[in-house]
Amino acid sequence: MHTAAVILEGPRALSVADTRLTAPGPEDVVVDVAWSGISTGTEKLFWSGEMPPFPGMGYPLVPGYESAGDVVEAGPDSGLSVGDRVFVPGASCYTDARGLFGGAARRLVTPGRRAVRIDPGMGAEGALLALAATARHAIAGLRTAVPELIVGHGTLGRLLARLTVAAGAAPPTVWEIDPDRRGGAQGYEVVAPQDDPRRDYAAIYDASGRADLLPELIGRLQKGGEITLAGFYTDPISFAFPPAFMKEARLRVAAEWAPDDMVATRALIEAGALSLAGLVTHTRPAAQAPDAYATAFGDPACLKMILDWEGHA
Repeated sequence: MHTAAVILEGPRALSVADTRLTAPGPEDVVVDVAWSGISTGTEKLFWSGEMPPFPGMGYPLVPGYESAGDVVEAGPDSGLSVGDRVFVPGASCYTDARGLFGGAARRLVTPGRRAVRIDPGMGAEGALLALAATARHAIAGLRTAVPELIVGHGTLGRLLARLTVAAGAAPPTVWEIDPDRRGGAQGYEVVAPQDDPRRDYAAIYDASGRADLLPELIGRLQKGGEITLAGFYTDPISFAFPPAFMKEARLRVAAEWAPDDMVATRALIEAGALSLAGLVTHTRPAAQAPDAYATAFGDPACLKMILDWEGHA
């Protein structure tokens, strides 16, 4: 069995090519992908060649861990049925390329336990489920406080803000340095950092991925306040000790979603408490993947780029 997939042969060497798939087993499903998302965090680092050493790294690889599509074959022990619309958080099903993270392909083979049933009405927004679950994990993880300040109004920052409002907490303040990204707020305020005089935040969530902001964020904490690093950081994390000492600052790193986050996030979406509307700003046919990746990583107006695989041979 073959499929068309996005193949990274090396940094900035990206194409859509034919690749072979592993044979499905009794616990597997075969999914025809309709849409896959492009991550501006980890995928950008693989694309640019800036990713630090990472388990399973190596080229050629199939990127992507945000795919939504339909089950076209279901093994007897997969727990799913033909026709189910599912979200798939990547796959490792290629015989001649690494599946890291393996979701940017027209067809996938994956264990049924890894696929999550979703409402077919979600459309392309179904590919955002993992990112929404990661935002939920940052807020609902171990010993957490809801955000009072969120840094960055990209897709992750917007999801963190929307989840905070959905939880019934006080609306957070969101910092955004790009004026074009300050629109689209739903029940919270987005401001430039220099226009925010407050210096007593109990919980700051950084969704920017910029390690150099940490000293500024420490200065915005109340005594005993916490900074959560919710982005992905390639530069070393460093800060002057005395200001952090004076604030008795706490630092927390938020990892990716866990299965219970996926379940809870899907329930929020289905109940109408969490909206994914307006987060997909760009869509391109999968055949235009090289241009789509360049736009996703280089155009500040692009919050989330989706590859459309429907109709791709």
